[in-house]
Amino acid sequence: MNYITTKSTMASGQGLYKSPAVCPPTEDDLQKLSEELNLKCTTEEIQAITAQFKSTATSYQRLSELPEPALPVKYPRVPGYRPAENDNPYNAWSWKCDIKGAATGRLAGKTVGIKDNIAVAGVPMMNGSKILEGYVPEFDATVVTRVLDAGGRILGKTACEDLCYSGCSSTCSSGPVRNPVDETRTVGGSSSGSAALVAGKVVDMAIGGDQGGSIRIPASWSGIVGIKPTWGLVPYTGAMPIELTVDHLGPMAANVHDCALLLEVLAGYDEGRDPRQPRDLKSEPYTTLLDKGISGKKIGLLQEGFSNCTEQDVAEMVEQAALTLAKAGAKVEKVSVPMHLDSLAIWTGVAMQGAYNNMILGNGNGYQWKGYYATSLQEAFFRGHRTRPYDNSKAVKRLCLTGEYMNRNYGNKFYAKGQNLTTVLTQAYDKVLQEYDVLILPTLPYKATKLLQADCSTTDYIETASTMLINTAAADSTGHPALSINAGNIEGLPVGMMIMGRHFDETTVLQVARAFEKIRDGK
Repeated sequence: MNYITTKSTMASGQGLYKSPAVCPPTEDDLQKLSEELNLKCTTEEIQAITAQFKSTATSYQRLSELPEPALPVKYPRVPGYRPAENDNPYNAWSWKCDIKGAATGRLAGKTVGIKDNIAVAGVPMMNGSKILEGYVPEFDATVVTRVLDAGGRILGKTACEDLCYSGCSSTCSSGPVRNPVDETRTVGGSSSGSAALVAGKVVDMAIGGDQGGSIRIPASWSGIVGIKPTWGLVPYTGAMPIELTVDHLGPMAANVHDCALLLEVLAGYDEGRDPRQPRDLKSEPYTTLLDKGISGKKIGLLQEGFSNCTEQDVAEMVEQAALTLAKAGAKVEKVSVPMHLDSLAIWTGVAMQGAYNNMILGNGNGYQWKGYYATSLQEAFFRGHRTRPYDNSKAVKRLCLTGEYMNRNYGNKFYAKGQNLTTVLTQAYDKVLQEYDVLILPTLPYKATKLLQADCSTTDYIETASTMLINTAAADSTGHPALSINAGNIEGLPVGMMIMGRHFDETTVLQVARAFEKIRDGK
């Protein structure tokens, strides 16, 4: 095959051979593409386009030679290691390391776990998948830099579900993550390791990701606190996306104070700016406002969220927990947002095809957005997926088949309609939130289930991975902040209560959560 070479623009390199950046197509290559795309190109057209590619390749060659910007790596570290079974509580670590940040800061003395879809320079990153096995990023994600700048100590990468595409904790390529509350049960996903290590008191706090509920699901089933912030509040730069319009990163911690503290850091509060600028809110950090009280606040119990519960005792526990907020001076009433019942369908239209086109076909980066593209991650995913696509989990195989089928037969019809209806769904919640400060509903429709057994059917596998999203997916679509806190236990199993607020009003969400925490714990 002939390769195209270019001349250097530097005088010292005139005429020297350079390894070509792009392998040019032959006429046969383009003829086959023409037939596949039904373009009906003539022989003359094929010849002309083949010749014209030489000038295009010149641009690609020069582009490949130009250095690209890199995210900073500010703190020394060694690669760490994959822990043995006896060094890996709950099978929740993907990789262990020990990276110390600044000597002082908001997180000084705090240990932190980083979900394995988030890049930490020099530390292997798999995103729960064999497809990325062997990939080591050369950059720190923005949230990692912020944690270290604030004095946090990173103890490792937490296990997550395969490409983060599951709400259970059985799909990670390194094996199932066990729930510290009951190690025979799922801890939930996809931020499974982050939740298990916080709940098991192995780390003080962790960063999770949330596209359909992946912070709040494991927070609910493990009994900790996790918040999916307003979309855009916490930078996603340096994390592997699923679908950019629903991608979120956020904090997970054992209590509301630590969750608020980590959120301050992730949102950039330590960089001297108020992360809540989109709304005219007070400039104090979240942690200083936690105990201001909620007297006079109006809280709406979202009835459609309660009706979604398949286990009635879950709905009853969350309702009784929410009613106790009256002790703190809040007014608690039932409210209705009928469109909440359609929120999962709307999310599915966006998240299913969006994930396939962005994460799979877009090789872990996607297209058509401004910002930092992790090209090394993109190359690693492209090669891994092209080489061994059969190593994807069953949940991801389902995504690939469904996404490709919809692309070929319906284009982006349902993705587009889902995005359009997301606007309507957002307005429906906003209308109620004009009168009520927050909405409360059960985080999940049922309690933590048993971990999948080796002989489980594919049907059981897929249903276990996705049937818990019915209440959580809505806030990913609309971008509203939503927090899960333990409402109490039923037969020893935690039940999460979700608090959903106005855009960029994390302060009120956290205040309501803190007020409940104090009532629940008798403080």
